[in-house]
Amino acid sequence: MTTKKSEIINKLANNYPSFFKKDLKHLVEIIFSELRNSLKRHERIELRDTFTLEPKLKKARIARNPKTNEKIYINERYSIHFKPSKLWSKKINEKK
Repeated sequence: MTTKKSEIINKLANNYPSFFKKDLKHLVEIIFSELRNSLKRHERIELRDTFTLEPKLKKARIARNPKTNEKIYINERYSIHFKPSKLWSKKINEKK
């Protein structure tokens, strides 16, 4: 199941009724934009006891199209490495 930004804002609004919904929306936007900008600067993001996001550089390589067997050059690029905390991993993997 995916969670939408609007669902996060609604949950925050329900948990904190003293805050205006527009302020919570602005807060969520600031958090996501800071996460995005940090990843653009190739910085590691660590939310303690939650998860870590880290941009990893994938080297340039030669790949092939399996359908046509044609060789293709792939430029180097960054991908995002997600690592959950031990607590999250334990909760995800525990059996019900």
